[in-house]
Amino acid sequence: MILIVDSGATKADWIALDEQGEKLFMTQTLGLSPEVLTKEIIDERLANNFELYKHRKEVSQLYFYGAGCGTQRMRDFLKGIFETYFVNAKIAVKEDTYAAIYATVNPDENAIVCILGTGSNCSYWDGKELYQKVTSLGYILMDDCSGNYFGRQLLRDYYYRKIPQKLASKFAREYDLDEDTIKNHLYKQPNPNTYLATFARFLIQNKNEEYSQKLIRKGMQLFIDNAIRQYEQANQVPVHFVGSIAFYLQEELKQVMEDNGLHLGKVLRRPIDGLVDYHMAMFG
Repeated sequence: MILIVDSGATKADWIALDEQGEKLFMTQTLGLSPEVLTKEIIDERLANNFELYKHRKEVSQLYFYGAGCGTQRMRDFLKGIFETYFVNAKIAVKEDTYAAIYATVNPDENAIVCILGTGSNCSYWDGKELYQKVTSLGYILMDDCSGNYFGRQLLRDYYYRKIPQKLASKFAREYDLDEDTIKNHLYKQPNPNTYLATFARFLIQNKNEEYSQKLIRKGMQLFIDNAIRQYEQANQVPVHFVGSIAFYLQEELKQVMEDNGLHLGKVLRRPIDGLVDYHMAMFG
């Protein structure tokens, strides 16, 4: 059995295939980012999934693409956990950028590939190799235009009274904005980045409001200036996007990209289907 996994900070999609490439089952767990989770939490998330627990000894190959796997230390940490769980499997752990590349880029194509989900990143693919000019320092310092970026901005603007009153009242009705609740999630609970990203749904649902449009464009412009413009090829190659923020705000993304003279390529919500096609081509 072959397991292919795309894991963001919020959730992970798992697809199991047999040796002929036929799908055996699909399942989902909470995200397994090694940067923000302990071994105990990751173990629990694996064990709580019935399909994974039931078939754990049948897995012969595991291809895991995940947020938080950008350094060798984090990849080794996660691989060690998988080796004790999928005891008969050959395991490969890569950062989620590779999943985005394999799902969007055509063979031998040069492209910039971006992720805009709970977090964000940007890489250049020259047809064979991946290049990243900026090492992410995570949700506190970076992650422009991500779900947690927009969540953070919404909370700041709400408490600084910068959201128009009608929209602010609607925001308060839909979320628990008690200061103690917010601080508990941010400073005492696991996954504060994922918690912040939950507020981005409000921005998407109310994206036609003038306030929302300004915030969306500001976040996108920051991402273009700080991430995409790192690459001198930015105006010469397609720029592909993967992630829920890019997918649900693709009309706005298209406009901002055009305003910056950039060519918008594919926009996918999730790369998992493209990952399966990629691996099936590898298996022949």
